[in-house]
Amino acid sequence: MKKWEAAYLAGIIDGEGSITLTRMHQSEHRRPCITIASTDKELLVYVQTLTNGVINNKKNYNPIKHKNSYTLNIKKKEDVFSTLLSTAPYLRIPQKRNRAHWILDHYNEVTQRNGKYNKELMEKKLLFEEPFFRI
Repeated sequence: MKKWEAAYLAGIIDGEGSITLTRMHQSEHRRPCITIASTDKELLVYVQTLTNGVINNKKNYNPIKHKNSYTLNIKKKEDVFSTLLSTAPYLRIPQKRNRAHWILDHYNEVTQRNGKYNKELMEKKLLFEEPFFRI
């Protein structure tokens, strides 16, 4: 990703996106996710070429009053980290910038590759999540 593309993408994340920790399945631990919502599918298709995210259609319950809307989800760890590394210097919203840096600085040190946690490692994982959600 070029610097100007990273800066542009950071503006989109600042305006229409979220950086969070989410569970993909009930029994899983939380993992980083970047989500961008828009009624402009062309924009999300462009962002998808930069991030390898997945575009989902959102159900439009009242098409007379509302446009169709779409959500781009970036869930794969490599794609999330690549996107955050590229865009973090350009994020302007403090919450999003701080969340990006928190994930980049701490997520790998509290996350087991095999997903198995003993009591001590689980405490570290939870201690990572609590301050993240206070940001």
